[in-house]
Amino acid sequence: MESIQGFDLSNPSPVTLSSTPTKIPTALTITTTTSTSTTAAAALSSSSSSSNSPSTLSRYENQKRRDWNTFGQYLRNHRPPLSLERCSGAHVLEFLRYLDQFGKTKVHTQMCPFFGHPNPPAPCPCPLRQAWGSLDALIGRLRAAFEEHGGKPEANPFGARAVRLYLREVRDSQAKARGISYEKKKRKRPVLPQLPPPTGS
Repeated sequence: MESIQGFDLSNPSPVTLSSTPTKIPTALTITTTTSTSTTAAAALSSSSSSSNSPSTLSRYENQKRRDWNTFGQYLRNHRPPLSLERCSGAHVLEFLRYLDQFGKTKVHTQMCPFFGHPNPPAPCPCPLRQAWGSLDALIGRLRAAFEEHGGKPEANPFGARAVRLYLREVRDSQAKARGISYEKKKRKRPVLPQLPPPTGS
């Protein structure tokens, strides 16, 4: 776990080209130097463009980076502060429960008359929570980001059994409270066109 990189992406160090006198023909020296400097310039421009222009990243990659930074900030604000190497599935559960205060999904309690009602006709005092689908997608992005930053798959706290069980519990409880089914839609297999039977010659 010591190989895990930090949360902030650092700019690559500049490449320094050193010119040493050689006893090969001048034309060959110019060609070699030019191709080397061109390659180095191309490498620098590609690395700087990937690190300095997040707009070129996909929406998923941008969201994953924001989630990773948010989790890093949560660890730094943790009391006591927590390093990623010491993070476990229990800390991930604390993070998910912490996010509930910013949720926008009404989850009815069993005492609410609208419990199990998908479209309540009136407002109620039930709490707002993070929707199960949002939490599930968040964990998927953080799980991928952890391994991209050097974490070992077997030590990934976002893939811990406790986290999977928690997500399943949230899904089932929200499905009952909100009257919404979270069953996966079966993918329809493409129908292959039937070829006409071969005709005898």
